[in-house]
Amino acid sequence: MYKSLSQQTIPHCMIGTWAWGSGINGSKMIFGNSYSKQQLIDTFCKAYEAGFTLWDTAEVYGMGNAEKIVGECLKKYSGVILSTKHMPGIKYKAGAITKAVKGSLERLGIESIDLYWLHKPFALRQNLKEMIRLIKDGKIKNVGVSNCNLAQIKEAKAVLEESGMKLAAVQNHYSLLCMEDAQEIIPFCNENDIIYFGYMILEQGALSGHYDIQHPFPAFSLRGISFGKKKFKRIKSLIEWEKELAEKYEVDTSQIPIAWALAKQVVPIVGLTKPEHAQALEKGIKVELLPQEIRKLERLAKESGVKCRGIWE
Repeated sequence: MYKSLSQQTIPHCMIGTWAWGSGINGSKMIFGNSYSKQQLIDTFCKAYEAGFTLWDTAEVYGMGNAEKIVGECLKKYSGVILSTKHMPGIKYKAGAITKAVKGSLERLGIESIDLYWLHKPFALRQNLKEMIRLIKDGKIKNVGVSNCNLAQIKEAKAVLEESGMKLAAVQNHYSLLCMEDAQEIIPFCNENDIIYFGYMILEQGALSGHYDIQHPFPAFSLRGISFGKKKFKRIKSLIEWEKELAEKYEVDTSQIPIAWALAKQVVPIVGLTKPEHAQALEKGIKVELLPQEIRKLERLAKESGVKCRGIWE
């Protein structure tokens, strides 16, 4: 199902760049891996050529480094729909978002941001009021909120409507191991023409089929700490079913959770770090799981007893 943003039709998936930055909050710290700039640029090129023109980044991904690499990629192509995010302080600070937008625009090398997110719902009303002024100034085109519950989403919607504007999108953690909160949020978003984006669809690789008890995450990475061998043991049956489905549909196992998310009317945010990942995704978005296959995925996920929640949530 295609969705639109400011009357622009967007691809089935948004491409995430959490793993693109270096240093604090960068790829090595979070994922335990590092990637060369050229590899990431090549990945962008391959994904763009495959039709993935919707990209997501944030000022805190590598503390600006991810935005800089994305900015280099944007010089090569036109028609890219770009979203980035601001991490607010717990207490409102006047001008902080305006300063953050200026920094993101400079790092990305663009004049206006297609979709700008409040990364956490701190001082929600005050921060949104400042974002409204940035829309009027032409610095951002659409507003989204991330890591919000339903009450906060409704509040954000109301604040924007007071100024004759709309809440464009919600971006929350969503996967087979984290779907309870979304059961009431997704219908609300659909009813109100708000795009629901799901991040960590693959739980940073835990649901990709590429890791298991014998091949765990890098030990000293954030994902290695939060998703250890015991959890891999508990999701073994789920991964085995994913692999059966992947064989049936002739795709990589990592594409099955993505196909599941698409079936739930969610726009998945999929992190790509290698050109071949883009090729796999191009093939994977064509998969249409049967209702009974979806039910079994969800049953096995529930039976595992594993529930994922980021330390930032």
